[in-house]
Amino acid sequence: MNKTASLFLALTLAAVSGGCVGTGPNTQQGAVAGGALGALTGAIIGNNSGSHNGASGALIGGIAGAIAGGTLGNSVDQQRGTIYRSEADATTNVVVAGPPAPPAPPAVDVVTVQPAPAAVWIGGYWMYTGGGYAWVRGHWEVPPPACRVYVAPHWRHRRDGYVYIRGYWR
Repeated sequence: MNKTASLFLALTLAAVSGGCVGTGPNTQQGAVAGGALGALTGAIIGNNSGSHNGASGALIGGIAGAIAGGTLGNSVDQQRGTIYRSEADATTNVVVAGPPAPPAPPAVDVVTVQPAPAAVWIGGYWMYTGGGYAWVRGHWEVPPPACRVYVAPHWRHRRDGYVYIRGYWR
């Protein structure tokens, strides 16, 4: 493969993959973005090396970038939680005969100053953890692109019982 074709392949991969960045959890986004950037960087380095092999550089860079990006994205998932964009994505595997009643909410959910004009206040809620509930304090969030409404966590009745749905944006 000549260096022009290798560079074109790497740029195409970066453009196509970069368009997918906003569509999944942080781990997936990091892996896609890291893979695209790694492939592009690897192709450039491979082309400029003595062997002028951009394809090998793109492959190695893409793999390394995907691993690094996925690791960083997973770290963000652990800190902030995942952003879900539909009820199907937010549906858990927790199915119970009847939803356990959450405890009473804390007395006050203090609304702080809006940090950005686009930020939306998400009121505090009880998050079901599989073994009980954990209180998540109210906070501001800037909605993901093309999303405007936050749907709070809830239980949905299904044929086999109730399933817990995490909060998501639509």
